[in-house]
Amino acid sequence: MSQPLALPAPAPLLPRSPRPIISIGAGGIVKDAHLPAYQIAGFPVAGIYDLNRANAEKLAATFNISRVFPTLADAISQAPANAVFDVAVPASALPDILSALPNGAPVLIQKPFGENLPEARNLLAICRSKNLRAAVNFQLRYAPYIAAARALIASGAIGELHDMEIRVTVYMPWHLWTFLEGIPRVEILYHSIHYVDLIRSFLGEPRGVYAKTVKHPLTAKLASTRTNIALDYGDILRANIATNHGHLFGLRHQESYVKWEGSKGALKARLGLLMNYPEGEPDALEMCQLDDSGKPGEWQPVPFSGSWYPHAFISTMADVMRFADGETTELPTRVEDAFKTMATVEATYASSSTGATPIPS
Repeated sequence: MSQPLALPAPAPLLPRSPRPIISIGAGGIVKDAHLPAYQIAGFPVAGIYDLNRANAEKLAATFNISRVFPTLADAISQAPANAVFDVAVPASALPDILSALPNGAPVLIQKPFGENLPEARNLLAICRSKNLRAAVNFQLRYAPYIAAARALIASGAIGELHDMEIRVTVYMPWHLWTFLEGIPRVEILYHSIHYVDLIRSFLGEPRGVYAKTVKHPLTAKLASTRTNIALDYGDILRANIATNHGHLFGLRHQESYVKWEGSKGALKARLGLLMNYPEGEPDALEMCQLDDSGKPGEWQPVPFSGSWYPHAFISTMADVMRFADGETTELPTRVEDAFKTMATVEATYASSSTGATPIPS
């Protein structure tokens, strides 16, 4: 029987000299993930700004940030010359903020990269015209269990990858994000976009998509919160996403996982964060390998350290800092790559709106 490969998840590659961060936005994701990640990594946060000054002041006190800027203009004009701008605002606010940043500034932009593809195209044009060294914060790629799985797959531990499945059946307290109420796109644009991006990072560009996204009867203020997506990679490679954020029936049958199947084995990661949210449940990563006769062995735990929140947020910011300082020529979630994720998301909405193939009479 093959033995599980004890490959540690790669540690984030940190910049030699971290740049000061200017946080534009002081919402829940900044409180729960951005600032805790930077604290762990030792990244200095030089100042923070939010339309709601009270929120900014509260986070400044919690995370020992010395400056709370009264206006966006102050945050930009008084930022250190080598600052990285960490922009975590609703997508509708991105055009004005990116347009106001200094030419050539390094910037990390919270997803989504616009509310639709035309907006994404406009944002890409802004970033290019201003020569911004910009990336989008698709940090699920860097969650520790994802990094561990990626290393095992690259090592050949499960053979040739031919199946990738993501399933989320949870209860999501959407009331925590009131800015989502009344906008035309919710679940794919603000949540499953992570999974679309994750699959792209493993499998490359799909030929197309089949998708249906629907509302939940008990969340009338929101657009769709349940989705099925199948990404077309040909006749052998399967890639599916299924999400239901309205499972109101306790933890027993909640699910939140990414599963990879290959010619020699399989991996399954449990995304505990999404279950019993926001408290979360434990994460896990397991691997099963086939022996030389094709019989499956026992599922074995794969060790890793950390979680999606906040640890994955270290890597996306580290990437921008290292790229800005010339320590690397790679910026995996650069805006050009994020645009491809947005194009795939646009295709899912187009597929959902065109309806199913009629059943022949």
